[in-house]
Amino acid sequence: MSDSTSAVHLLKHHFRDMGQQSETSAFGMWVFLVTEIMFFGGLFAAYLIYRVLYFDSFAAASTSINVIWGTTNTAVLICSSLTMAMAVYSAQLGRKKALIGFLAVTMLLGTAFLCIKGKEYYDKFQEHHVPGPSYHFVVEPEMAQRFHAIDPQKTEIFFSLYFIMTGLHAIHMIVGLGLLAWLLIRSTRGEFGSMYYTPIELSGLYWHFVDIVWIWLYPLLYLIDRHH
Repeated sequence: MSDSTSAVHLLKHHFRDMGQQSETSAFGMWVFLVTEIMFFGGLFAAYLIYRVLYFDSFAAASTSINVIWGTTNTAVLICSSLTMAMAVYSAQLGRKKALIGFLAVTMLLGTAFLCIKGKEYYDKFQEHHVPGPSYHFVVEPEMAQRFHAIDPQKTEIFFSLYFIMTGLHAIHMIVGLGLLAWLLIRSTRGEFGSMYYTPIELSGLYWHFVDIVWIWLYPLLYLIDRHH
């Protein structure tokens, strides 16, 4: 099926042309992303308020998180943003094989991110840092020298926000992987080309948004007062 024939076939009846259909879809995605910004914005605001109130406890709790895993995951997501952008570019040029390859690599990187995050969650579970009845935070002597106002109960607030924020981010990653899998299947069928690639483009916007959320989460959760 040629690009022009495919475009006519995929044009919905309530749109005048493919351009109008694409612009409308993009507008809907941006509206959705604005609601997501407000959603995560509330969580970031709650985090910052508690961080100001209980800075020493938050800093002590942050030092117990493995910054190497966090940094690795940041690099993984930045690479996935690049491959997703290349997937969109390939779709715009009608390069089917490149599109499939970049989508597959992006999915691989996203899966790697979730596996690393799962390892981090497992470590926190082993250390009894998951909020709940078994929660326990040990203040090491070195930690007590660096942060003078540590309250173990306040560290539980940090970990509550840590699991809520990273957990919601992980859910968004899983949704993104589902979208990419759907796009990959459609790409193998040759449903995208230079005349029609709106789903690829919009999914790319979503993926970049999820990556940006992590770029904010990483310093706020992993890098509190690490310079000492």
